[in-house]
Amino acid sequence: MEKFIKETAYQYGADVCGIGNIDRFENAPTGYSPLDLFEQCKSVIAVGIALPQGLYEIAPRLIYSHFNAEVCTILDHIELNLAKEIEKKFHCLAVPVPCDAPNEYWDAERMTAKGLISMKHTAVLCGLGSIGKSSLLINPEYGNRLTIGAVLTNLELKPDSVQPDLCITGCRRCIESCPAQAIQAGSVDQKRCRLNTYGKTARGFDTVDCNNCRTVCPMRFGNRSIQ
Repeated sequence: MEKFIKETAYQYGADVCGIGNIDRFENAPTGYSPLDLFEQCKSVIAVGIALPQGLYEIAPRLIYSHFNAEVCTILDHIELNLAKEIEKKFHCLAVPVPCDAPNEYWDAERMTAKGLISMKHTAVLCGLGSIGKSSLLINPEYGNRLTIGAVLTNLELKPDSVQPDLCITGCRRCIESCPAQAIQAGSVDQKRCRLNTYGKTARGFDTVDCNNCRTVCPMRFGNRSIQ
């Protein structure tokens, strides 16, 4: 089953696919566990798409901004198709979870959002990487370029091994490069980050005006990018 699921995810365009059993999510915050979405969940499948390396070598304002948003739509389509294939093949239930929006939680004063489940923590529990000081997911092959989505299922699947910590000991590049001083070793002040990062053009197109924490990371392109 695990082989079929991963091969199908890759066929639909995923760059990574990992599996975790529901027991690993026992410490998820109340209201944000896969079980809060799907009571029959026994396994979680995390899938991800990586941005091209070239998008890290240009100003992020327009081109990076466009594709960073577009990848969410692509990933949701992968999840939807994967869930349908799993149900068809194994006569089970599978629930695709939006990788970003829509979601319920929004603290307007702090400008803090929460997804239906934490996708970066889901990725960690499914063996796809670890969380760095920037609070970004780091994957050994794709660095911090992954966007993650998930499919919940009542199949009992063999979980993948959890990755070791991939953040470089002693490195503070993300923290020191943040112009808003929003990063505090593993957490981010979302209000400071949002006010500094997101904007619009005169015509109303969304922009990303800062992605320093991603581009300065020695692990931005995975293990091959260490310097």
